Amino acid sequence: MEKAVDSIKKRNGIVGRDAELKLALLCSMVGRHILIEGPVGVGKTVLATAISDYLGRPIFRVDGDERYTEQKLTGWFDPPIVMKKGYAADAFISGPLTSAMDTGGILFINEMNRLNEGVQNVLLPAMDEGKIEVPRIGTLTAKKGFLIIATQNPREFVATSSLSEALSDRFELLPLTYQSEGEEREIVRSRSGVGNDRVIRVVTAVMRETREHPSVRRGASIRAATGMASLLSKLGTSLDAYREAAYMSIPTRIELREDSKKGVYEVIDEILEKVLGSLQFEQPSQPREERRDQPEVNGEEKKTIRR
Repeated sequence: MEKAVDSIKKRNGIVGRDAELKLALLCSMVGRHILIEGPVGVGKTVLATAISDYLGRPIFRVDGDERYTEQKLTGWFDPPIVMKKGYAADAFISGPLTSAMDTGGILFINEMNRLNEGVQNVLLPAMDEGKIEVPRIGTLTAKKGFLIIATQNPREFVATSSLSEALSDRFELLPLTYQSEGEEREIVRSRSGVGNDRVIRVVTAVMRETREHPSVRRGASIRAATGMASLLSKLGTSLDAYREAAYMSIPTRIELREDSKKGVYEVIDEILEKVLGSLQFEQPSQPREERRDQPEVNGEEKKTIRR
């Protein structure tokens, strides 16, 4: 098992997650469907696709969308062929679910709790009995190896809904949380290609602070840290550069609490002050002029604070 986990991590560039990978492999070995739950940016999709790739089975992907239909999931009849041959088997276009069942492959559903309830319920007989009824075709039985690996964001996230009790009961739950600060630094360094240790340390600390700030409902993920580090590789490491990079990387990746009396840029400034307060930074030779042509974010005009 340890060798398998090491192989998956090397092949997919995964940092940490040994315990989670081991549990996911165990579930797949005994034919149990897996539901990976966690906030944005913790690596749910990376983990799911890494496991699917390691198992060496065909992968069929569905991205959660409330407009996604049952027909798209199971399949449909091609009208031109139906006109020529009628509702014959070769007129049927398989959907991701029927394709995965027919090949003994993996159905990977990304952000499953964004699918509407009707689409979710189509999965029940496939997960229970390994069978589904296809109109005009008959019963389709899943071949050995068929497996569903799904991800979902926590219920409190926007545009998500709760899975039905019946559907949840058919999954083994694998929760993911944010990783340790050391592992996050390693991920940011690897993904951004930035070798400056101070930059990596600062941007990682800034993003972790967004998850603890009292005005923030949903903090920033590692993607924000990667973006900020990449920007700093071009902007430099002055105080203004850190602020500019944070202003670009953070606002769209955090969600303020409804009762927050502070705007997004005020929150960012507070976090930067906390993280950078004890460090010495090169000051720009000339102060930057305040720019008034910046777009608003959540109703707040972006500001460049002059030092």
